[in-house]
Amino acid sequence: MTIERAGEMSENPTIFEFERDFAGSLRCIPMIARQKLDIVGIKMTLRQWSRLSREERGRLVGMPCDTKAEQDDYRALVLDLIAARADEPARFLITQGLEDWRAADQMPDAVLAQAQMDGVSPPTPEQWAALVPLKRFALVKLARSKHENENFVPALKEFGILQGEG
Repeated sequence: MTIERAGEMSENPTIFEFERDFAGSLRCIPMIARQKLDIVGIKMTLRQWSRLSREERGRLVGMPCDTKAEQDDYRALVLDLIAARADEPARFLITQGLEDWRAADQMPDAVLAQAQMDGVSPPTPEQWAALVPLKRFALVKLARSKHENENFVPALKEFGILQGEG
């Protein structure tokens, strides 16, 4: 499936424009895979990710992870891949408190704080509620990241929240 974005065809519609330079090639873990890893409670390191084949990375990007059964399958696959490819054990996340991106009616404080630090307007409650869960996840992840928050403003622009600010 392809979608048109900014006048060009995107080969992978699950990769955001702001991450295309570093995640479009699947050298880095794209937000869609990071979201799924968070959902199943596994912390995959970049080193572990880089040990996977391009096909395996693509499978982790494209594999569904919505239902309990899909999450169980995803988790099992990730654990199998880490065991088979990496020379370090799987690490697990405590997912409690990390899923505040799911709430369309309550924007996390981290998003408000990052917008303030960047000198831009945060999403309005209506804009936040209108975002699909993956976009809310990306903003929360970017707001909490110590090394990726330079993509917070580009993400706000890509998601149609900022027009000409920043």
